[in-house]
Amino acid sequence: MTATSTQPSRRDLLKWFAGIPFLPLGAMGTAATLAGCNDSSDDAVIPPAVKPANLKSATFIKMDAPTATADRAKTSVSSKLKIEWDDSTSTEYQLGYKSFFETGTKVPKWGGGEIVAGGYFDAKGQPIMDTSSATLPARQFFSDCPDGSSLLKLENAKVDGVANPVFHVVQFEYASMNQAGASEYGNLPSPIAILTLDQNQSTGHLELKKYFNVDTSAVHGLWITCGASLSPWNTHLSSEEYEPDAFNQGIGGPSPSGLGKNFFGDANAAKPYNYGHLPEVIVNKDGSGKIVKHYCMGRISHELVHVMPDNRTVIMGDDYTNGGFFMFIADQAKDLSAGTLYVAKYTSLLSNNTTGQIQWIELGHATSKEIEDLVNVSNIQPSDIMESVNVNPNDASFTEIMLAKKKLWVKVKPGMEKAAAFLETHRYAALKGASMAFTKMEGTTVNIKDKVAYSALANIVDSMVEGTSSYNAAHNVKFTKIQAGGILAHDLAGGQSTQAGMPISSDWVPHQSKLLLSGEDISVDALGNTANPNKIASPDNLKFSEQLRTLFIGEDSGNHPNNFLWAYNVNTKADPVRLLSTPAGAESTGLHAVDSINGWTYIMSNFQHAGDMNSLSADLKAATLANYNNGYAASVGYITADIMPSATKPASSK
Repeated sequence: MTATSTQPSRRDLLKWFAGIPFLPLGAMGTAATLAGCNDSSDDAVIPPAVKPANLKSATFIKMDAPTATADRAKTSVSSKLKIEWDDSTSTEYQLGYKSFFETGTKVPKWGGGEIVAGGYFDAKGQPIMDTSSATLPARQFFSDCPDGSSLLKLENAKVDGVANPVFHVVQFEYASMNQAGASEYGNLPSPIAILTLDQNQSTGHLELKKYFNVDTSAVHGLWITCGASLSPWNTHLSSEEYEPDAFNQGIGGPSPSGLGKNFFGDANAAKPYNYGHLPEVIVNKDGSGKIVKHYCMGRISHELVHVMPDNRTVIMGDDYTNGGFFMFIADQAKDLSAGTLYVAKYTSLLSNNTTGQIQWIELGHATSKEIEDLVNVSNIQPSDIMESVNVNPNDASFTEIMLAKKKLWVKVKPGMEKAAAFLETHRYAALKGASMAFTKMEGTTVNIKDKVAYSALANIVDSMVEGTSSYNAAHNVKFTKIQAGGILAHDLAGGQSTQAGMPISSDWVPHQSKLLLSGEDISVDALGNTANPNKIASPDNLKFSEQLRTLFIGEDSGNHPNNFLWAYNVNTKADPVRLLSTPAGAESTGLHAVDSINGWTYIMSNFQHAGDMNSLSADLKAATLANYNNGYAASVGYITADIMPSATKPASSK
């Protein structure tokens, strides 16, 4: 089934967010971009424009939060977009949603045949089978949690049978449960797929043609891939969230033994230090691809990184409690295999109402190869790097730190500072005096024109709130509790120096932060919301559109039973506008805003784990699960746009 708000028809194939007639830089070169949108014939082609019109402004028109069970049990879109043109005319679009596939279904495989969308494979490329049920036949494991995505175009791409290939990289975070209903979180190697899409040059419509499963055996498999971003050089920057705690002291993700068993056939084959890094997917012009993993960008709870326009500076969220704000500066442009890692220290108070000044602490410089060699050639062990104990040793040579709300005492072994910086990044950053004060700092993105970066705070709780057991006043981060979270804005500049006085070679360094937006906690309402449904709650994915001057915000919220996708215009600073509602209990994921691919604008959007919320009413939960294969399926797709019949179009169009 397709997750649309109306029954699909032939004319649904002409719905496109790409239908906003943006040629590069917003020029509407021909009205042919509106082919078939307001004509009785699906095959109609509008004559070329005589006088192009240019974009003046774009305004999203909100949808109300759905209240009917049928609407809450699926992806629901009733928002609109109004475009003002520079010839004093306007066009209004009805937004919708189109799914490429639901996970678990069979789709065309790259190279021929079919493949299970979101399916899991072992290191030998064989399907990983779910044999957990005593009554159901074994089947291939597949994910119900599609997450980060990247839509991209490669010059001179050529894929057999595809007229106008566009590529979409999609990663799958985890599988919520097996057929017996037990959790599989962290037990399976996260798949990444490259979709070859055919772009209709008259409508912008995207059609799935081929699905390529990326072989991850060369990087030891992937661990809990969450958010993602597109690099300026057209590669997909993935993530590995909740890195396994090599000391087994309860401050990281679960043991990778399940991954080892399912991927390698050996529970002991998955080394904790091989996970928690930054994977990069390189797409080939034929729709295939390969993956590398960068070991020099910090082993943290990578969520969604963003590369600045210099092609070197990377800012990174850390989805963790007592987490940090991290930055990496590559030695060479468009090459993340070597560089310097930094962590932020706030030198003045960051709070609900004050701007916090940042000083950066340099943690170390490394190449990816030298750190990976420590793990897989030297077989380094945690006890080789440092001592980490959870009982006070009453020894002044140890430093007391707080991570994941737990006190630890740590000491680096002589000469092991580099290994500590890149393999025990959380412990080392805390030891070096960083402001390890954030709770679930998630997606990051950048507004290039204004030189402002944004970070999502899923919750403003715990280590960020005075009086909690994990709070430390020395970190200079103090907020009032907002379970619904918020978004930080970071001003960027050059000419910055480290705490040790060394110059930082970048013009895109965050030097101060402030709270831009926040949610609002409420008493539970009739629909189960514990956060104001007309404000953001637990922002997660963030992407910025320079063309639309809009910050897009996807939620990962238990505070909204239906998570929402929002649009916030940074020029008008009006309240965020709700664009889309996910199925009840699902998380809004896969957000990717693309200003132009062959002149078309796209917003990609997925959801994951539909119906996965204990507080849902019985009828709503049942309806949601019924829509999505009893909760095993989730959707990968994009927002569409259809010109409204009453719209006033530019005079040059039909």
